[in-house]
Amino acid sequence: MPNVAFRRRQKIRVAKTLLVLVGLLFFQSAFAKPNQVSDIRVWMAPDHTRIVFDLQGPAEYRVFSLEQPNRLVVDLENVVLKSTRLPVIKESSSVKGMRYAIRNKNDLRIVLDLDAIPKKIKHFKLEPNREYGHRVLVELLGEEETIQEIVVPPPKTNGQAAAQQEQQQRDIVVAIDAGHGGEDPGARGKKGTKEKEVVLSIAKKLADRVNKQEGMKAVLVRGGDYYISLRKRIAIARKHKADLFVSIHADAYNNPRVKGSSVYILSSRGASGEAARWLAAKENAADLIGGVSLDDKDDVLASVLLDLSLSGTIDVSNQIAGKLLTEIKKVGPVHSHKVQQAGFVVLKSPDIPSVLVETAFISNPSEERRLRDPGYQARLASALFSGIKRYFEHNPPPGTLLASTVTTHTVKQGETLSDLARRYRVSLEKLSASNQLKGNMINAGQVLFIPTLQ
Repeated sequence: MPNVAFRRRQKIRVAKTLLVLVGLLFFQSAFAKPNQVSDIRVWMAPDHTRIVFDLQGPAEYRVFSLEQPNRLVVDLENVVLKSTRLPVIKESSSVKGMRYAIRNKNDLRIVLDLDAIPKKIKHFKLEPNREYGHRVLVELLGEEETIQEIVVPPPKTNGQAAAQQEQQQRDIVVAIDAGHGGEDPGARGKKGTKEKEVVLSIAKKLADRVNKQEGMKAVLVRGGDYYISLRKRIAIARKHKADLFVSIHADAYNNPRVKGSSVYILSSRGASGEAARWLAAKENAADLIGGVSLDDKDDVLASVLLDLSLSGTIDVSNQIAGKLLTEIKKVGPVHSHKVQQAGFVVLKSPDIPSVLVETAFISNPSEERRLRDPGYQARLASALFSGIKRYFEHNPPPGTLLASTVTTHTVKQGETLSDLARRYRVSLEKLSASNQLKGNMINAGQVLFIPTLQ
């Protein structure tokens, strides 16, 4: 009998425990907050529009388009909208308006009014990171811009060739890449400064300096606050036939005392990996190395061409990086007094000399303050421009306007640097600096570069 009573008491305890658990689950389900869309962000790029739905938790969804009128519908299951205030859509966007409705009592439907149904629609979920929580991302992709076919003109008479020689001389093209953008803010300073914003400001100031220089032209890889993949940044530079690719960033580290600028080129290990990648995709006729297609070459020949192209490009990149580092030292402290090497993806163009500049440590309070200062940004842009100009003064690409104006002088016995400065109407200081002379001493037979760019 005692055992029977004990078992009965045990059953009662178990039953009470189950009742309590069921009650707790009911209480939680009754009062738990539903999943919410906390924000909707719209990023507009020249060739695509990205819409991001910030969620408090993961959610199932579906996306489809409708015509007459053109619409894109995003259904989010078991989700409510935190605020009825939808983002303002800029007039330049392919999205003309946005509205919402409750569907099936529990689901949220977002309707985007479109100017036209996009060529391609991408959508996917994103897991939380240090910047954002759960997200559903929708991309409206326009038609890709294509490179126009280069038409070779028929041979001209001597008179025609002389008359049009000036027109055929092209500008040196500098592709300027502001790192990060849009959904990717980059590093963030203690005061909230975003890397993507300060580097875009510096990039625009550098582009302005380049465009004011006769014989040079700038191409901004990213002209606004939107995301561009790393490989596409390279493709944009190649599309514009850039002579130089400069990527601008702002470094960060967990120690706020670390400071200084750095200049990077591609490492040999990064070059080897990139050569293997290009070799594996050599059948893609759009991938050209210095104007030579790899699709009709055997693996051995293609590998040799790739190695030669990458080695030459890295060597030129190193020369340019050295010039940039010399000029940056005049503006502020540097983290390393030597050109650094790393496997950054944006440095992997096999036929365009490429450098990456870490302008400062945004994690350092004093450097963050400088990065926010328009005056400091202008000085930094001027330093970068001076380094670029110094390199191309001595190494103008064939066929450019600058190449046709390069002047050199072979020193004769008895000539002095001041004599040559007066003869060529250039300051003694500039003539000395352009030839990296430590004094005014020159020797017979020495070849001097005579600067002509202002």
